[in-house]
Amino acid sequence: MSSFDSVDTFLFAASKACCSPIAVFIQIQGFFICLILALGWALASYVRNKEIRRIKEGIRSGNNLAFLCYDINDLEHSNQVKLPRVSVVMPLKGFGEHNLHNWRSQITSLYGGPLEFLFVVEGTEDPAYHAVSRLLKDFKDEVQVLAFQFGQVLTIFISVIKQESVSGYFLLFLSMLLIKSISCELKILQDDVEAKVVVAGLSTTCSQKIHNQLVGVEKMHKDTKYVLFLDDDVRLHPGSIGALTAEMEKNPDIFIQTGYPLDLPSGSLGSYCIYEYHMPCSMGFATGGKTFFLWGGCMMMHADDFRTNRHGVVSALGDGGYSDDMTLAAIAGAHKRLITSPPVAVFPHPLASDLNFGRYWNYLRKQTFVLESYATKVNWIMNRALFSTHCYLSWGFVAPYIMSGIHVAAALRLYSKGYSFDEAALPYTGLLLVCCLAICTVVELLSMWNLTRIEVQLCNLLSPEAPPLSLASYNWCLVFIAMLVDNFLYPISAFRSHFSQSINWSGIRYHLKDGKIHKIERSKGKGPKFTDLGGKHLYGKNKAPNNYSFLQSLSRSFVLWRQPKKYDV
Repeated sequence: MSSFDSVDTFLFAASKACCSPIAVFIQIQGFFICLILALGWALASYVRNKEIRRIKEGIRSGNNLAFLCYDINDLEHSNQVKLPRVSVVMPLKGFGEHNLHNWRSQITSLYGGPLEFLFVVEGTEDPAYHAVSRLLKDFKDEVQVLAFQFGQVLTIFISVIKQESVSGYFLLFLSMLLIKSISCELKILQDDVEAKVVVAGLSTTCSQKIHNQLVGVEKMHKDTKYVLFLDDDVRLHPGSIGALTAEMEKNPDIFIQTGYPLDLPSGSLGSYCIYEYHMPCSMGFATGGKTFFLWGGCMMMHADDFRTNRHGVVSALGDGGYSDDMTLAAIAGAHKRLITSPPVAVFPHPLASDLNFGRYWNYLRKQTFVLESYATKVNWIMNRALFSTHCYLSWGFVAPYIMSGIHVAAALRLYSKGYSFDEAALPYTGLLLVCCLAICTVVELLSMWNLTRIEVQLCNLLSPEAPPLSLASYNWCLVFIAMLVDNFLYPISAFRSHFSQSINWSGIRYHLKDGKIHKIERSKGKGPKFTDLGGKHLYGKNKAPNNYSFLQSLSRSFVLWRQPKKYDV
């Protein structure tokens, strides 16, 4: 028997085996997984699209600021002065290509109440420290220069119109009112929007991110009512903080408000794997209200919960905590507290342009490692359930494609030799299953495309001043490949995390014991030079921020407003 005959014999036998009752069950199960994902994305699309229609209806009815608030009357001064103080805490690590844009989108929020930003770093040697210090200095300098230049212009204007006539005095009166109004606005810009860098030092009992968050909470203003935790790779919309605060004011029973990122792949397979990994999770955040999911990149909470250590939030995070969102979600579940996600809480998340497959793998390791940390016995049980379910569904998703590949290969060999299925004693069931899987896959990809399209449209509406996002650069063949790669690798990563009980993230290796961090090892500059997801420099000299001033950067953004781009770098 020739080598080709041996291969053919193997293929035909494998194809027959894939038509056994258990194999058919596995393949039909895969069809249902595809269709359930498609249904989930369709429901998420409905919620997001409903918000798009609301904004467009508001604009048609005369509220051109509908992307900021439902009722334009809420923007009146009498309502804005009643808004509560919000402190935004951002733990930083390293500096990358998208950080400056992200930080600008945060400190230029159109929230009308008192607002402070706390950029928290572990030390002054962190490249993030120098980058954000430069940004804040430019911001303050531009405000002062703007105030000075405006004063000069108005002084000249007053000297010209000042004359012995009624119209001259009337114009002088109007000019003084204008000076007073602008001066008040500049004072609000300088006094109510505060921003500073906080050095937290090295963590010893928890992850560095959690340590930075807790130090930021300690440094927040004594009158702060709500604290908003943001990752440094979150790109806010102008009305994001106002929308989150409005929901907290509307329903005081809310324990945590959260959101979720819209990944913008950079073109590499690794970036598409991350996009595909996040898309199923996005269903849980597109409820338009109550949810059981929590994303640590955006969490708004009551400041008093930290001041009083309510439900032990400070203790649970600081005592061996590794994952902020998993720990807080466990506390919310144990005490039956409410977690919500408003429909406008979706944020553009551009991935690093040099994000390679190795860095994606370490990110996946980090995500599975999270399930090894827990705060309570119930939390451990929930994590084990998530671990088992996700592993089962991941390989349950991939298995039908492997079997379909065998069916297709066997059929191609038959076709190339001119044989029929009857002559090879092969059932037609295999090709029928392949056709069904192809249909389910197309439905799934269309549903994923539709949700991404709607979220892109929503982000463009929520940030009308920014260069518009576009779907044109998405490679859907790579999306399909990423679906197979990511779901195949997830169980492998999960089992490795389970047996290793350690992870190296951002140059720090964490070791777990009984679900808590018990050992922290730092590479002291000898580890990876970049973070695994954001492409941020972790050590040494980093690419210096550009020399554009704050207002110049805004003007450049305005010029590029209507130029179609995948994302703004």
